[in-house]
Parts: sequence; structure tokens; C-alpha cells
Amino acid sequence: MERELALEFARVTEAAALAAARWVGRGNKDAADDAAVTAMRVMFDTVSIDGVVVIGEGELDEAPMLYIGEKVGLGVPPQVDIAVDPLEGTNIVSKGLTGAIAVLASAPHGSLLHAPDMYMDKIAVGPECKGRVFLDAPVKENLRQVAKALDKSLSEVTVVILDRERHQSIIEEVRSSGARIKLISDGDVSPGVATAYQDSGVDILLGIGGAPEGVITAAALKCLEGDFQARLIPENEAEILRCHEMGIKDTKQLFTIDELVKSDDVIFVATGITDSFLLKGVRYLQGHAITQTIVMRSKSGTVRFIEANHRLDKKPLFSDHRIKLRME
Repeated sequence: MERELALEFARVTEAAALAAARWVGRGNKDAADDAAVTAMRVMFDTVSIDGVVVIGEGELDEAPMLYIGEKVGLGVPPQVDIAVDPLEGTNIVSKGLTGAIAVLASAPHGSLLHAPDMYMDKIAVGPECKGRVFLDAPVKENLRQVAKALDKSLSEVTVVILDRERHQSIIEEVRSSGARIKLISDGDVSPGVATAYQDSGVDILLGIGGAPEGVITAAALKCLEGDFQARLIPENEAEILRCHEMGIKDTKQLFTIDELVKSDDVIFVATGITDSFLLKGVRYLQGHAITQTIVMRSKSGTVRFIEANHRLDKKPLFSDHRIKLRME
């Protein structure tokens, strides 16, 4: 993929973040998500790619835009897989909490796992811990390995886990080991990626979350030389059938990072909507908005943080009738 695409994709996530940020704390997660999806799709239509959404908002009959299988871009080479979450953390935005981002990942066609929208068991760590942790290993053993790799005591290791009843046993094991926990309400992409940054305050991500978010996190960690393992958790026969339809024959398969993201040419881009482990959220000044975006490319190993100052009165997108209605 051409390196110029990384900055084009940054414009896509910036637009989604700007649209969603208007809804922070306003108690309407559907409106926030709709605004982000609309803005992202409009911007995708300006990018010179022949893209197909393999991780998206849902199926064709469930989501009006950015559904799995939808074509995006101008329809010209290169052919790429696109994984998107226009608003990672709809509840976060609705309640005005921390951790919401607009995010996408891209790789050559056929490179990203076509993950159905279901649960996935995950473990994510940064590059220092690569090859030392395993999804099926005991929690305490994984934490000991992380502590050893990072030259920390167990009491200094911080684990991020979604605050869900299903994670009670993991939480108890982590606490009994002496490690620290940061429980999050929603949005596990940002902390998953943050494991690759020693100053983020996150050392390891554990637990069950969404499968689409898992593939997106794996794409970021591929760029950062971190590690990620996962296993799908279908909850009924319909979900098992959906896995089979999407080419996943063994629903109990343990996926490594290289099976989730097969290419070494991956682009990951995310823009903060609210403050998170990874990025600052959208900040408003008089007639301006400031965004912070992270742009990664695995082929070059380059990671950029872009702080952009947007003159909203000069943004054609936000003069568009569809977007304006959602921001009033």
C-alpha cells in the first residue's frame, strides 16, 4: 500500500471523531454513532482505494452504512481490506466518559480475518512481552511473565479488564496475584494498543470483548511489534454458522496475531473523541476544534502523532445537510 494512504486515512478518522464529539455527554449513543458513521463514509468516498469493509458496523440488513462487505473508496487500486469502528465506545460518548476513539485499520486484500460480530477472548501485550504470554496459560503465569519481561514486581503490573460479571474469576485471580487492575466500562481497543507504550499505564489486556475490536487491536499491535492472541466465542448455533459462512471452520481455533493480520503491510489510524489511554479527545476553541490522531504503518515501523487544528467553517463535510442536522 502507498504510504500516502496513512494520511488520507487520518482525514477519515478525524472526520468521524469531529462528528461524534458533538454528542459527548448528551445521552444519545445512537445519534453519536450515526454521526460518526456518516462522516467516515463520506470521507472514504474521497480516498483512492478499492476497499472492502471486512470489519464494520454489522450486516447489510443491520447497518445502513459501513456494513461488512461494503465497497469503499474511489474504486481504484490498491485493493485493500478495511476494518472500521467509527465510534469505539458509544456508551462512553453518551455518558461523557474517557476512552472513545474513531479507528480504522487497512491491509492488502485478503489479509485481515473476516471476524463476525460476536464475542472474542483476548490477550494483548507490548513488544517486550511478545512470545511470553499465551491465551490458554493460567492468568498468574501470564502476569509473572509480563512482570519478568518488563523488569517489574507483580505489584507494579497493571491489567486492563472490561468491567463485566463474566470476568469475575479473572479479576479475582489478578487480585490474588498482587497485580493492579484498571476496570473499564467499554472500549477495549485503546487500552489494548496502549500495552505497547510503557508510559501508558497499561501492561496487559485480558478478557472477553468484541471480535471486530480484537482484529483492529491486532492490526495496531502488528505495527508496534506487540503480541495478541484470541479465540472466538460463539454463543449459539446461528453464530457458529456465521463463522462457517465467513470461512472460519474451527470455532475453537486459537488465533495468533499473524493469523488475524496476515500481511506485514498494515496501516492503523485512530483519532481521539474523548481522552483515553492512547489519545487526547476533541477539544473545542472558538470556531476551531483540535484533534489528536495516531498513525502507524508496519512496513516502515513509523508511528506518528498528529495534532490538527480544524477550522470548522472551512470544512465542507460539516456544511453537508446530513451531518449538520445531526450536530444541531
